[in-house]
Amino acid sequence: MASLRKATAYSKKKVVPYTRVSKKAKNSFIKAVPPQKIVKFTMGKEPLYRRGKLIHCLTVVTAEKIQVRHNALEACRQYINKKLDKELAGQYYFKILPYTHHVQRENRMLTGAGADRMQTGMQLAFGKSMGKSAIMKKNGRLFFIAVPNEKALSFTRGVLKQIRSKLPCKIKVLYEKFLESNITLK
Repeated sequence: MASLRKATAYSKKKVVPYTRVSKKAKNSFIKAVPPQKIVKFTMGKEPLYRRGKLIHCLTVVTAEKIQVRHNALEACRQYINKKLDKELAGQYYFKILPYTHHVQRENRMLTGAGADRMQTGMQLAFGKSMGKSAIMKKNGRLFFIAVPNEKALSFTRGVLKQIRSKLPCKIKVLYEKFLESNITLK
């Protein structure tokens, strides 16, 4: 399997969404769509959140316009879910909010001695699909986490500080406390 390009090759570039996939082959701009790497989008106990038991809510938002690849979101999901499940034992609700629609392309180039005689360079340089990402605006929501008490809240804030290195952008953590009367599912 080929290695991934650095996230900086995609993350802060201005991009036009490339998402057109159709069941009819003639209408589809993208012939081969890479598989989704994000396994689950909701984890924890959603019924507890719906009943109003998880009142401390944290939302992770981006501080800039960015493309976030699906493997970065999956790495964050695995880390957060593992830590919360170990510490809070099912007393939390965790949701990944963006869906990775945008298909990323790569024009592979050979390097090394003699590579110049084996490649086409910029001729037909549109590229082949190699991954998916979510195009996020400034203050776009990435993750939503609800926990029951102050102790769990401080633990969750610590976990969210640790995922900053896995994401290609600066993030902010917004806090809300919900009363039972105004709970709506995000």
